Amino acid sequence: MNSETAEGNCHGWAARDPSGVLSPYTFTRRALGSDDVSIKITHCGVCYGDVVWTRNKHGDALYPVVPGHEIVGIVLAVGSNVQRFKVGDPVGVGTYVNSCRDCEFCNGGRDVYCEKGITYTFNGIDVDGTVTKGGYSTFTVVHNRIPDKYPLASAAPLLCAGITVYSPMMHHKMNQPGKSLGVVGLGGLGHMAVKFGKAFGLKVTVFSTSISKKEEALSLLGADNFVVSSDQDQMKVVDAASGDHSFDLFMSLLKNTGVLALVGFPSEIKLNPASLLLGMKTISGSVVGGPKEIQEMLDFCAAKEIYPNIEVIPIQYANEALERLIKKDVKYRCMSFPVYNIVPHEKGGKSNSRRKLEPKIRFEEQHSTAVPSAYTYTNGLTQARYLKELSSMKNC
Repeated sequence: MNSETAEGNCHGWAARDPSGVLSPYTFTRRALGSDDVSIKITHCGVCYGDVVWTRNKHGDALYPVVPGHEIVGIVLAVGSNVQRFKVGDPVGVGTYVNSCRDCEFCNGGRDVYCEKGITYTFNGIDVDGTVTKGGYSTFTVVHNRIPDKYPLASAAPLLCAGITVYSPMMHHKMNQPGKSLGVVGLGGLGHMAVKFGKAFGLKVTVFSTSISKKEEALSLLGADNFVVSSDQDQMKVVDAASGDHSFDLFMSLLKNTGVLALVGFPSEIKLNPASLLLGMKTISGSVVGGPKEIQEMLDFCAAKEIYPNIEVIPIQYANEALERLIKKDVKYRCMSFPVYNIVPHEKGGKSNSRRKLEPKIRFEEQHSTAVPSAYTYTNGLTQARYLKELSSMKNC
């Protein structure tokens, strides 16, 4: 068996304390079980959840924390009971890796709302009692197939940011052409809501506090309207903003029986009861989706050639990536690390990757079936080198 399958050592980047500083870390994945799939990770996206748990913002971090729950890669090995996957398949792992598989929600394809709780991809407790480690590492366990020819780096952000907005849009039937969609906040989640909305044939209006995003919202993402303050149009709103803001304002924009789908995490929700009662309006919460819905989203993105706007950087710059995320200095939040070049040596718990990124990360627009839209390569990772190294990964 390959030395990097579930029975071998795994190399990753971990935070050892609430400082959140990541440094090289070696650990052992649990043994490959009969129902498990082991994958060699090629890329892992960056999510604000990585900041939350590496810095213990909820007080429940289980150090050392290896973050990352937007994972894609190539199947290395499969358990004896696995029929859906084979060695060499492109696959992905989202925010959770297991559930009870027997409750009403698991049986209904909504595993993420499992009555007994889900096992998170990192900082959770696995079936063998060990703490789960995320995608800032060389291999892990998988549960979703990436469609053929869909760029793996682009698929990574879909497994959290993408499904977070896709799921409530499908639940509330916001996939019917001609309907109106309002998107509050134009970050990693918001820009995917715009892309899905346009692919579904919706009239999309973006609400943002930053006028500087107007050009990209209209020209790059294809939104129909952009507003900084309130608009009188009646529309359904997907609220992707985590910052505190007026809910009464956006509730007033909904048509009667309209829904505000909240997918961000503001510190609190305050609104006048009349905003709900008059017009029979609703605020609905949503996180991610179940395996079936995630697969449906991936297939839809492949068919419609929908790609997140991402930056690609080496994993050695993970600390800078998280700092930029905190400072809102990431274009659409979605970054993806090539993780196959992890340094497999301990550095005494300290990271030497805090130096400034050189050259400065650029934002570029490209269109191709081989690489995603807005694919940015940094720090010497050229397109040719990426494709060459990815090809070698598939041959491992």
